[in-house]
Amino acid sequence: MFKIGEFSKLTQVSVRMLRYYEKAGLLKPAEIDRCTGYRYYDSRQIPLLNKIVYLRDSGFTVAEIAAAFNHWQEDVILQKLADKRSEIKENMEAEERKLRKIQMAEEGLLEQKEPLHYQIGIKSIPSYPVLSLRKVISDYYAEGDLWMELSAFARENNVEVSSETFSIYHDLEYKESDVDVELCALVKTFGKSQGPFLFRKTESVPHMAYTMVYGEFANIAGAFLSFADWLEKNDQYQMLGTSRQIVHRGPWNEENSDQYLVEIQIPVLEN
Repeated sequence: MFKIGEFSKLTQVSVRMLRYYEKAGLLKPAEIDRCTGYRYYDSRQIPLLNKIVYLRDSGFTVAEIAAAFNHWQEDVILQKLADKRSEIKENMEAEERKLRKIQMAEEGLLEQKEPLHYQIGIKSIPSYPVLSLRKVISDYYAEGDLWMELSAFARENNVEVSSETFSIYHDLEYKESDVDVELCALVKTFGKSQGPFLFRKTESVPHMAYTMVYGEFANIAGAFLSFADWLEKNDQYQMLGTSRQIVHRGPWNEENSDQYLVEIQIPVLEN
């Protein structure tokens, strides 16, 4: 048996953390002296402590570690580790996006860049026969995973889809999370709809304001500001319905982000 200080030195875990794990019910001393209150640990507790430290270093909270111990099965733990990896990866990607925004802000302040102005046009959009997939996703950056899901369905069901695709954003305002998006891929013939995968005809739009955005996806925000300016100057038009986006050149067919090409479309009503 080892005193708590001895056990701390041997396991390289601080006394403070050992007391914390005891309080949390994760690792209680093997024995507590009733007279002195001294805590003693057994070498047989080291494997359990190692598991606690491993899960803690993997990003698990105390509550998550306790839940893992209550249902300790290798397949369950492996799944929890995979889930934690995905969670950490998503957090890292979110932090990377913040860093890119900081860099853009710094460049804009240092170089005093003038905002880009985009040419706005009006055209008529016909109805299209499409295979569509509509879901609420975490944010706009998660749209790529949805395209993979739609492509997999088309491939598995031998659906011939065109390279012409577009996204419809059903939210009437900008959403920081829980984005309602519908992906549409043009098809020649309709198949059988299954679950969220629907064969349908999109609505025609008599007056669609549009602009082309070159370069990184971050430029899209500036394009919407140009729409705002254009609508102020052309007050015979007002925004109507859901916006659309067509990525003509993106990560899948263009290595240089400066060469990306995105078309933004906003339906308008002519007064």
